[in-house]
Amino acid sequence: MSTGARRRYGLATRLLLAQVVVLLASLLTAGLVALLLGPSLFHAHVLQVRPVWDPAELEHIEQGFRDASFVALSAGLLISLACAVGVTWWLTRGMQRTLDALTTAAAEVSRGHLSARVASAGGGAELDTLAGAFNLMAGQLEQTEATRRRLLSDLAHELRTPISTIQLCCEGLSDGVLQWDEGTERILTEHTARLARLAGDIDEVSRAEEGRLELNLAPVRAKDLVSSAVQRQADAFARAGVRLTGEYGSAGDAIVQVDADRLGQVMDNVLRNAVRHTPPGGTVVVSAARAGEEVHLIVTDSGDGIPAEHLGHVFERFYRGDTARDRDHGGSGIGLTISRAIADAHGGSLTASSAGPGHGSTFTLRLPLLTRQHSLREEGASPS
Repeated sequence: MSTGARRRYGLATRLLLAQVVVLLASLLTAGLVALLLGPSLFHAHVLQVRPVWDPAELEHIEQGFRDASFVALSAGLLISLACAVGVTWWLTRGMQRTLDALTTAAAEVSRGHLSARVASAGGGAELDTLAGAFNLMAGQLEQTEATRRRLLSDLAHELRTPISTIQLCCEGLSDGVLQWDEGTERILTEHTARLARLAGDIDEVSRAEEGRLELNLAPVRAKDLVSSAVQRQADAFARAGVRLTGEYGSAGDAIVQVDADRLGQVMDNVLRNAVRHTPPGGTVVVSAARAGEEVHLIVTDSGDGIPAEHLGHVFERFYRGDTARDRDHGGSGIGLTISRAIADAHGGSLTASSAGPGHGSTFTLRLPLLTRQHSLREEGASPS
């Protein structure tokens, strides 16, 4: 059947035509068999009953056999056609409803109505699976669109303040209201640097999520990663009045193949997030643990905690659970996004967990363990 014909006829019609073709082929086969074999077999059986017949009687009997065969085949064809119509209607009823719902929902999604969903209409397990996959796709598209809109809104918000400040300073200098002095220079320098940092953050997260990060991998002990992170952030935690400690345990000597600078960036982002959300007098613990073929670097704080409704969004671009925080006090909302992308580039993962507000939070960086055999192969040596 050509493409044009498939477009003209619906599913039910095509199924019925297919069944009719099969029935006609079966009837033709049965008719040919009956025509070629039936009369000779019947004639042989009649002669076995009585060897000698009157020619007129024998012709009448054989004509009756042919008529009965024709009537039987015709009746069988009609009954089969009726059954085919009934079965086709029963099969396509649910299938057609599901396909119509899918078509309608797809048209709604194409018009930007991403909340469209397909309900199961009894079309069979395969169509129910297809409907479920469509609903999953639509849900992900809806979430992506919501993230995109929030991204554009937050990006506009991040740009508005420095641009407005720079614009006001330029107008003031042009009108003679402001004089070029150290204060004006400081304001312009700070806000220009803020724009530069934002542009750098956006470029960094884009390269990280697109897998364009360059990694200089080398074997590093988990203990060294923990101690370096604690040392780098010690002053910031001391100023905030938050106690920062490192624990190595039995996993301290475990080896991972990582880019130490990139992993340091991940740990710094996580620790800066921890100190922002931990009040003075609180504690933050950086620890290393081994789990099977993985090394876990864990940052646990006694701070604000993460509400359940925010837990699934902490790694999204520009996401900040406390919308009242600005960029200077709440961070850009990009650091954790970059950190997760760097963890993924190392073949690991970065996850967050929390028991809820007031119960602190835990960030776990999982990295593949570098075994001794693998380390020796990397160095081109053979095990002793």
